[in-house]
Amino acid sequence: MNERKNYNECSHEGTKCIKGVVCDVKNCVYHAGENDCYAGTISVGPREASCSANTNCATFKPKEC
Repeated sequence: MNERKNYNECSHEGTKCIKGVVCDVKNCVYHAGENDCYAGTISVGPREASCSANTNCATFKPKEC
């Protein structure tokens, strides 16, 4: 993921983006703009992860479902 340089407020269809969260997953329904997330809240797991390579965004929903 890229480090975000500008933390200005953003919105997508009236929903505010999560400030400070950077998302590069363009096929997620919550993806907006270049790398913004407007999910409201996110869940990252699994609990058993021992390094960042073992984690994922459980909030992810593909745009085509």
